[in-house]
Amino acid sequence: MSLGTSLRVTKQRQVLLDELCKVRSHPTADELYQMVRRRLPRISLGTVYRNLELMAENGMIQKLAVGGTQKRFDGNAAPHYHVRCLKCDRVDDLDLSLELDVEQKARKHTDFTIVRHSLEFAGLCPECC
Repeated sequence: MSLGTSLRVTKQRQVLLDELCKVRSHPTADELYQMVRRRLPRISLGTVYRNLELMAENGMIQKLAVGGTQKRFDGNAAPHYHVRCLKCDRVDDLDLSLELDVEQKARKHTDFTIVRHSLEFAGLCPECC
């Protein structure tokens, strides 16, 4: 079975995806490892890291490289923006429409072929204000 990608969905990948889609917190690989171990006690941290990388490369999930901290993962693979707390590193989805004209403007200023863009907003979450 595959989820619209060339990557086969193994039991481990399905459990990772299930756990990732249950939360809105954009967990790190270490946090996901702790969550997944409840269902797959024999899974290794290395397996979690490898599978998350493969799933991100194949478009099943998003890998977020936020502000030099540990990478976080998002079960929502559709393009969308994020907001990150500068104090505690909490990451939330931001419900804004994608600004595709930014890509058009970028094309006019470079010889790159623009295929996507990412944008992260930063501020302080309500708990850290």
